[in-house]
Amino acid sequence: MDFNATIQTIAVYALPVIFAITLHEAAHGYAARHFGDNTAWMLGRISLNPLRHIDPVGTVLVPLATLLLGGILFGWAKPVPVNFDALRRPRQDMLWVALAGPGANLVMALFWALMLKLSPMLPPFFGVPLELMGQAGILINVILLVLNLLPIPPLDGGRVATSLLPPRLAWRFAAVERYGLIILLVLLFTGVLGAVLWPLVKFTVHLLAVIFGI
Repeated sequence: MDFNATIQTIAVYALPVIFAITLHEAAHGYAARHFGDNTAWMLGRISLNPLRHIDPVGTVLVPLATLLLGGILFGWAKPVPVNFDALRRPRQDMLWVALAGPGANLVMALFWALMLKLSPMLPPFFGVPLELMGQAGILINVILLVLNLLPIPPLDGGRVATSLLPPRLAWRFAAVERYGLIILLVLLFTGVLGAVLWPLVKFTVHLLAVIFGI
């Protein structure tokens, strides 16, 4: 990839990546507060300001590296602290707090699909960059949506599974969380994660394309 193409890629992906990752975390905080946990609110983490959520490594360096080197776009923001014991109904409410993050990515994927639909109607100096950003925004948010719904702690899908399993199984399953990042990295570098993820990502992107006619 030459220098100009690299700069263009970074410019197109920068905003979609930052907002996809940081608003995902903010959504967890909003949901937690709604269900009774004010931890994130008291720490100032319930905010739409990306600067409050950016992790220099997870939000900038890792996504940039995976974007330029190819493969699955991977990254994270500073996790929003959630005290599940403070939720009014911890086991039941954990489900909705966990789903809030992927839900935010779904909303953003729909937003970028709308922007992509509208881009041909705008002057080229604005419409062409918006078209490229729309394509990037759909892909990024669909990847994060599908990835986070995988039932692997500490991904959101793991917390969803924990909330749905019987208490004894849930406790054992939750104990896997300490190894979650290692499991993800092994799956990523062995190609297993891509083999599972890409068909689901392609299906979801295709579904959005059909719905919006793009």
